[in-house]
Amino acid sequence: MAERRLVGSYPVIGIRPTIDGRRGALDVRGSLEEQTMNMAKSAAKLFEENLRYSNGEPVKVVIADTTIGRVGESAACADKFRREGVDITVTVTPCWCYGAETMDMDPQTIKAVWGFNGTERPGAVYLASVLATHAQKGLPAFGIYGHDVQEADDTSIPEDVKEKLLRFGRAAVAAASMRGKSYLQIGSVTMGIGGSIIDSDFIESYLGMRVESVDEVEIIRRMTEGIYDHEEFEKALKWAKETCKIGWDKTTGMFRLDASSKYAAYFVAEAAEDETVFTDFVLKGTVKERE
Repeated sequence: MAERRLVGSYPVIGIRPTIDGRRGALDVRGSLEEQTMNMAKSAAKLFEENLRYSNGEPVKVVIADTTIGRVGESAACADKFRREGVDITVTVTPCWCYGAETMDMDPQTIKAVWGFNGTERPGAVYLASVLATHAQKGLPAFGIYGHDVQEADDTSIPEDVKEKLLRFGRAAVAAASMRGKSYLQIGSVTMGIGGSIIDSDFIESYLGMRVESVDEVEIIRRMTEGIYDHEEFEKALKWAKETCKIGWDKTTGMFRLDASSKYAAYFVAEAAEDETVFTDFVLKGTVKERE
């Protein structure tokens, strides 16, 4: 397993099985308990088997202790998820539920809702209703629904639903992992190109990251003083020697020499002819054997 270098904990996915809370003579809730919890277990299994953190470990998934049919159960689920470090929630249901009572109201979590496309009590109605409620409250949520109708007791996940769940899961894990971290800008605006201007407001407001900046000379300083992982460097150098084609690059018109540590590249800044100051300069490179 790769060495963990992330500062802080990895995001956890929480599964919220919501249910029609009506009981009474028909015991609607009792007839849906098993089916609803099975949906949650299937979603959790899909994520655990297919999603990985940046260090290669499988994502951690937790499921609410009970199905969620009322506000009290929503609160209990939220409390458990806070203790477990949940940043991402997926609400799953095969039926109608009381949306405003069962939805995830935490403004900090990244949300999705999977409504089961079944032969009876389809989750499509709840999905449409609760997504509208999310929009009304300003809480973005990703809607997931299958193309084909399934039998009520079918616990399998259709391929199109798998794709949507995993697409959401990958994006959510990436976004949650970046939150609270830093975006490092090395250098600054290049040749006046607007595309190289860092949009700090977007990175801070939308991604929840801070922006830091260092001059490019920092790279040279670290190379000169050996401030880098030498073992990783040798590994990368070995890969480059074995994998990268060495020779004339027709695209750039430059000759790429073997990247052996025996050689070093030297670049000299020369002023253009008849220029008294370095208002413009050309980098001329040569490769020499190390002394």
